[in-house]
Amino acid sequence: MNIRQATLQDIETLTLLFDDYIVFYRKPSDLASCTTYLTERLERNEAIIFLATNDHNTAMGFTLLYPCFSSVSKARIYILNDLFVHHDHRQKGVGAALLAKASEYGRQMGAIRLHLETEQSNQKAQALYEKEGWEKELDEFHYSYTL
Repeated sequence: MNIRQATLQDIETLTLLFDDYIVFYRKPSDLASCTTYLTERLERNEAIIFLATNDHNTAMGFTLLYPCFSSVSKARIYILNDLFVHHDHRQKGVGAALLAKASEYGRQMGAIRLHLETEQSNQKAQALYEKEGWEKELDEFHYSYTL
């Protein structure tokens, strides 16, 4: 398995995976908007995307990190907003490898932590995160405000 930071040259491959990710979360497939969204994030340096491929250069999954900061800690953090492994490549260590790559990158960039969230019903993802050392926050609530 190879995991590398994605570039604009990977946009077609990333778009297909990202669209599968969107559909996984019960949204309609929309390759055009996925391409636009990912292209903008990469062109504007607003996200770090890691792409996992196998020995045949077949895309297996990706993770997407957004840089952020903690005011209280006065330090960099990353939001691991998206982690997706194509269904053909699940249970092969791809998700764990992507998490490890994101952690390694965060450390290299001087970040103090990574954050992620997942649906309460996504038990498989939760099991992976906890197996890989992520801690479930039980003492905080997360809110959102629709604009």
